[in-house]
Amino acid sequence: MEVYKFGGASVVNAQAVRNLAEIIKNANQKYLLIVISAMGKTTNKLEELSHAYVFGQENTHELLEEIKTYHFDILNELFPDHQHPVYNDVANTFVEIEWLLEEEANDAPDYIYDQIVSIGELLSTRIVAAYLSAHGSPASWIDARNFIKTDNTYREGMVDWDKTGIEIRKSLVPVLEKGIAVTQGFIGSTSENFTTTLGREGSDYSAAIFSACLDATALTIWKDVPGVLNADPKWFDQTERIPQLSYHDAIELTYYGATVIHPKTIKPLQNKNIPLYVKSFLHPEAVGTQINGENSPLPVPSFIFKVNQVLISIFPKDFSFIIEENLSDIFNLFHQHKVKVNTMLNSAISFSVSVDHDEEKISNLIKDLSVLYKVKYNEGLELVTIRYYNHDTINRVTLNKDILLEVKSRHTCQMVMKNKSAVE
Repeated sequence: MEVYKFGGASVVNAQAVRNLAEIIKNANQKYLLIVISAMGKTTNKLEELSHAYVFGQENTHELLEEIKTYHFDILNELFPDHQHPVYNDVANTFVEIEWLLEEEANDAPDYIYDQIVSIGELLSTRIVAAYLSAHGSPASWIDARNFIKTDNTYREGMVDWDKTGIEIRKSLVPVLEKGIAVTQGFIGSTSENFTTTLGREGSDYSAAIFSACLDATALTIWKDVPGVLNADPKWFDQTERIPQLSYHDAIELTYYGATVIHPKTIKPLQNKNIPLYVKSFLHPEAVGTQINGENSPLPVPSFIFKVNQVLISIFPKDFSFIIEENLSDIFNLFHQHKVKVNTMLNSAISFSVSVDHDEEKISNLIKDLSVLYKVKYNEGLELVTIRYYNHDTINRVTLNKDILLEVKSRHTCQMVMKNKSAVE
């Protein structure tokens, strides 16, 4: 039994859904779980809708209508017969949001976010499951919230592996023993049956959870790239496909920000020694990249770019040492404000970190840090990580740059930089 995961780009429009159906048909898998993300940029639109609702903006219903139109346009192209049951399924899914919007936003913003944004995956899977069933690949629609059990940390649900495993083995395995099933990535539920999400871009992680609990023979993630590349094509004109990656290198690359795979995806697969294939839905016959337990160094250096970074430098007000007690306080504040550290450097009297720029979070964090510490920060920076670096690769990315922070280990170099012309 295998698991396939398809991202938003693979179901962005009607033709993409048809292409997905061809991949399933040609794969000829008798027992298959298909995990699907929201269509196209639906998650972004639902985030806008959630924000508009929480802050009482006037465009709330306008945003909802835009999302509805996008999905019904795809439906109209895939299902000319408007009496097909999928139309009611999709309409009823939207009712969940419409009921919510009728009331004032009194719940916590993160809770509201999960109730609204999770709708994207419910919509996409309804449409894909119906299309597969109508075109030669009968598929059962499965609600992931019945299986992926989490705590009450909305927007970053922590998986209860024991409960999740029990539910999957008890109720999902019998469905898969009959054939193909379609379910959602990204979403789960609490013990009170409130919807949670697993973190942005969390559908890969969902697929890994299902794979591990099902003891799948393999997980394939279908992307719009030919496999894992040594750099993002947005930043490099010439990139190379990496044919094989060890679990260790894959974890390192995702930890440092490689976007081709969600950071939490690898560990559940490694625990069960389940191979992960990254393949192109545009060229499904191509070999892609295999990630497994075979430890071999990367054949080429890999580059990971993160833009819109903030470098925060923290100093004791009395010029005392930065010691373990200080670091504990500092990390506790980062945790409270949900600010994730991308790289860090500690010296005798300073502690510097690079983080993603989120104006509200960073402003509140700096305010709280400033109670006990002197804080300086620089905005508009970029963080470059090179795995298996050398002098040539460093020179390649630092041309016309000023390096504000540099951290090196045996195989990895990280640099926080700014354009020379932009440095004051």
